Amino acid sequence: MPLGTLDRTPPPFFKQGPSALSKLMVFSSLALFLMVADTRFKITQPLRAVVATVLYPVQWVALRPVLAVRGAGEYFISLRSAQKTEEDARTKLAQQAVRANQVESLAIENARLRKLLELRERLTAPSQAAEVLYDAADPFTRKVIIDKGMAQGIQEGSPVIDESGVLGQVTRVHPLISEVTLITDRDQAIPVLNTRTGARSVAYGDPTGRNGGLELRFMANNADVQPGDILTTSGVDGVYPAGLPVARVDNVERKTDAFARIACSPQGQVDGARHVMVLRPVSAQIPPRPPVEHPVPLQPRRKSGPGGAG
Repeated sequence: MPLGTLDRTPPPFFKQGPSALSKLMVFSSLALFLMVADTRFKITQPLRAVVATVLYPVQWVALRPVLAVRGAGEYFISLRSAQKTEEDARTKLAQQAVRANQVESLAIENARLRKLLELRERLTAPSQAAEVLYDAADPFTRKVIIDKGMAQGIQEGSPVIDESGVLGQVTRVHPLISEVTLITDRDQAIPVLNTRTGARSVAYGDPTGRNGGLELRFMANNADVQPGDILTTSGVDGVYPAGLPVARVDNVERKTDAFARIACSPQGQVDGARHVMVLRPVSAQIPPRPPVEHPVPLQPRRKSGPGGAG
């Protein structure tokens, strides 16, 4: 066969078509056109909806193992939390049952002693329930807002407690809401009584401390205070009724200076209280002081003259 008659064209298997640069320019232009068109005219929204609808069953099946593992982990975590909460509740219930068994006998004994000593009956503070709405907007204070105000008879200075102890004091009253300053606020101070020793002192809010609670200030370095001591309201300030749990002593640092550093943690749930009780101030139940009667000044005696009567 003559060489001039040979077919020198490549077989179809080796045909490359358009060049790579041409393909890059075409597909880049198409991608740019689609992005602009989708941004301006939203032409791919129906297509996306169709693709999402078609792929939803696949996504649902693919997520089942992940959700199952996550749900199992949350179940065990919630189970442990529920068991701990139940154990704490049973412990508190047992403690309250022991106290309840002693209340009746102590009340009878207290009434007999007061009658014997002719003391007046202890004041019982009227109360009403309230709910915490939200924390105050000021991040440098420890305050909460409750859903009771002037319309419900809330007074400024009223103590606020929960089922565990004292939370704070009403410091501002509005028509429908009130502002409560917690006992851990730096501007709050509350007279307390050490139930073990009977010593009176004053607890100040200490939000920057290690426990973010309270601090007993101006206590002598050799004062009889130990970790674990329970502090209750002393009732001498005319605001809080006596005997309400306030705090527990956590740490006592006896330094070389004159005063000890005593850190306490509040008994009430100052960080998570939801339902509270607002008490009437003790001073509002005490009769007012009688007016002071000024004695009439004595008239000086007139001296008798030589011929007058004495």
